[in-house]
Amino acid sequence: MAARPTINVFSLENGMVDGQVPLPCIMTAPIRPDIVHFVHYNMSKNSRQPYAVSKRAGHQTSAESWGTGRAVARIPRVGGGGTQRSGQGAFGNMCRGGRMFAPTRIWRRWHRPINLNQRRYAMASAIAASAVPSLVMARGHKVDQVPELPLVVDNSIQSIKKTKYILEALSKVGAKDDCDKASKSRHVRAGKGKSRNRRYVMRRGPLVIYAQDDGITKSLRNLPGVETSKVTRLNLLKLAPGGHLGRFVVWTKSAIKSLDKIYGTYERKGKKVGYTLPRPLMTNADIHRIMESEELKAFKKVAQRPIPRTINKSASLIKKISPYCARLKNKKSCPKKVKKIPKKEALKKTADTKDDKLEVKEAIPVTKETTPATKEAIPATKVTIPASKEKAPETKEKAPATKEAAPATKSAFPAIKEKAPASKGKGPAAKETAPATKGKAPATKGKK
Repeated sequence: MAARPTINVFSLENGMVDGQVPLPCIMTAPIRPDIVHFVHYNMSKNSRQPYAVSKRAGHQTSAESWGTGRAVARIPRVGGGGTQRSGQGAFGNMCRGGRMFAPTRIWRRWHRPINLNQRRYAMASAIAASAVPSLVMARGHKVDQVPELPLVVDNSIQSIKKTKYILEALSKVGAKDDCDKASKSRHVRAGKGKSRNRRYVMRRGPLVIYAQDDGITKSLRNLPGVETSKVTRLNLLKLAPGGHLGRFVVWTKSAIKSLDKIYGTYERKGKKVGYTLPRPLMTNADIHRIMESEELKAFKKVAQRPIPRTINKSASLIKKISPYCARLKNKKSCPKKVKKIPKKEALKKTADTKDDKLEVKEAIPVTKETTPATKEAIPATKVTIPASKEKAPETKEKAPATKEAAPATKSAFPAIKEKAPASKGKGPAAKETAPATKGKAPATKGKK
């Protein structure tokens, strides 16, 4: 938004400054692209003309279905014979010459109502954006030779009735470059629209806003891309074409003066009933300029180094972050204060320690005597081996009882004897366990 107290008025005779006008309050209104886009999108729908296909389209044949049983689809088919058309499908949207799916109707909801306050807010934002050079240039307008934005000219432009003279007047204030850009941009539209009465497209040039029409509309109507509008009948579709802010606007002196009367100021209301001009949240929206100003630099802190992840390793960082943590660390490392002990107590403690040392020396031989006990425990384990030998003859006595019942089992004993020598290499324990298996083998066979 503009932030100047006054605006210069330029003369059409020589292009020099011819006076000054106070900046209207609407030029400092907040710029809201979201509201402008929403309002423009809905307003552009309100100029549509209803269209629909004919009610009879696709149904102008006497077609009937053949029914089932003829191995064809049940779609209605054209009757008769002698032509290709007879027997062809009709009426359906999948048929050649049939109707479309969901035929369009003229009672569609074509128009969109928009809140009055939203429309006024969008208008205020579009007017404020036209005073910002960066937004005007971003939209593609040629304003390199324009001395100032918003551009205000004297009221003599309202009485010019010839196109030749008004072109000369616009060239003196640097607005002719944008007019030439718009006229050279005319080209054939891409797409189907070229066959639907909208064959050519063209860029938008400057918008001239006047307070009184004394011939200005006739002189500008033949310039391609240039549009005119009365200050009391401003339209968002012209101020923000396509919903994009930043239209290059040429104001007349009387038109820009009447903005405060129409839209009001922050102190008093204008002609719009029940309307209050939206107030900006920031008086200066250029945040980068504010941050780089000398006033803020005086209070700006120096950027601190980022804290590394290995904080525990550096004692200097621990002190910066939490001094209490460093204090606890120092307490652990520092030795405890030793209390002074009287001489008598100190002598008693030394005597006690000498007695403890003597007791420790006497306890050492006791551990040596315990070692033989472990040696005696070793043969105790060996004594258990003959116990298994005594049990072996008991199994041998039971063996003859089973020999009568199963003589066929004798052939099995040689196989066991052949396996027994394989276990000899393992030790004496293997020899003693071998006969035990002999006695048990016939016992199991006898039970069978």
